Amino acid sequence: MQKYFFTLSFLVILWPLQLDFVFAGEYVQIASSPNPVGSGARALGMGGAFIAVADDATAASWNPGGLIQLKKPEISVVGNWFHRTEDNEFGNNPEASGSQSVSEQDFNYLSMTYPFTLFNRNMIVSLNYQHLYDFTREWDYPFTSTRKDDFGIIFTRKDNVHYQQKGSLSALGHAYCIQIVPQFSFGFTLNLWDNDISNNEWEANFHVKRSISAAGFPFSSASQYDSVDKCSFSGFNANMGILWRATDKLTVGLVFKSSFTADLKHETTTEIIENNGPKISVEKSDEKLDMPMSYGVGLSYRFSDKFTAAADIYRTEWQDFILTDADSEETCPITGKSIHESDIDSTYQVRLGAEYLLITQKPRYVIPFRAGLFYDPAPAKGSPDDYYGFSLGSGIAIGRYVFDVAFQYRFGNDVGASMIQNYDIFSQDVDEYMVYSSLIIHF
Repeated sequence: MQKYFFTLSFLVILWPLQLDFVFAGEYVQIASSPNPVGSGARALGMGGAFIAVADDATAASWNPGGLIQLKKPEISVVGNWFHRTEDNEFGNNPEASGSQSVSEQDFNYLSMTYPFTLFNRNMIVSLNYQHLYDFTREWDYPFTSTRKDDFGIIFTRKDNVHYQQKGSLSALGHAYCIQIVPQFSFGFTLNLWDNDISNNEWEANFHVKRSISAAGFPFSSASQYDSVDKCSFSGFNANMGILWRATDKLTVGLVFKSSFTADLKHETTTEIIENNGPKISVEKSDEKLDMPMSYGVGLSYRFSDKFTAAADIYRTEWQDFILTDADSEETCPITGKSIHESDIDSTYQVRLGAEYLLITQKPRYVIPFRAGLFYDPAPAKGSPDDYYGFSLGSGIAIGRYVFDVAFQYRFGNDVGASMIQNYDIFSQDVDEYMVYSSLIIHF
């Protein structure tokens, strides 16, 4: 009997300190689409095929070379709402499987643009704010495991897990564009990512209530585990783009978004509550996060003054997405493993879209109809996870006011296997519903 109670006491101490799995990349988990795109209900209503269109106040986020098409000063504001559902499947723990969902709304984009002429050249400057990455995720699930010791005693551990992540990354951009020749323009945007200027921080909370029981023994143990990871993010990068009007109908756009190394200030607070009382630890560190470069090409063809079609292809170098901790150890935030073990490939986005304008004369107003399709993969070990989607949009333009709205649906089936570390069988089906609304005012 004394040996049994020694075994029970040992597991009370050991088991509450162990988790069956953790999120790969731990505290760097981008919940939204990780691929950088632009903003605006008009562009997103066309499926995001906007690199070669880029002719409104959101152009700095898609292709700053397109800003030159703006003939009057403009301001824009874009809001968005999203609802994301993750239907998780834990192969070895079906009790943890199930649907988890979150909803959020935020300002997505703000801008002011001003065109002018200098040295007989058309130029334009723009100040922009863009919300780029979202970390919002919330999971609640039970998790049960059993263990048999050397004496044949079966122990059952039951966890009630609550995981919540919130926060976002955004950039303040200063854009400039110049018309080199009538058919060709070049522009760039300098992006400042700083928590003192715009919201660039996130927080991940892991809360576990745990109980352990032994079959055939009047024994039970309860404990609680809490961890909070807080990160602030700061850095600087540039976007460059060109727009070339090859013919009266065909336009070509190119865009490049530079890689950069961001500074992370990371703080972890851990609290473990057991029978002998709470244990609290706090760790702070300065780390680095390498953000990958991306680049794309777009084509647009104007069949008439009323109908335009566009196509984009975009590549992001996710193998260069690297987290360097305070001890200079490099890991891949996608898998949580070393960069040599991770096997991450680049991703290619493909976007197709079209716009048709219904124009009336008296009174004069414009009602657009837009639609688009896209392939928007997420980086994963071995090969990217496949995500697809479509969008629809409309709006109205009256005088100097332009209002647009767009609906976007993005989904992925049997994805997310790289998300969970130290767990063999995991996948999820993801559904994202997004609504964008834009207001542009011409002066």
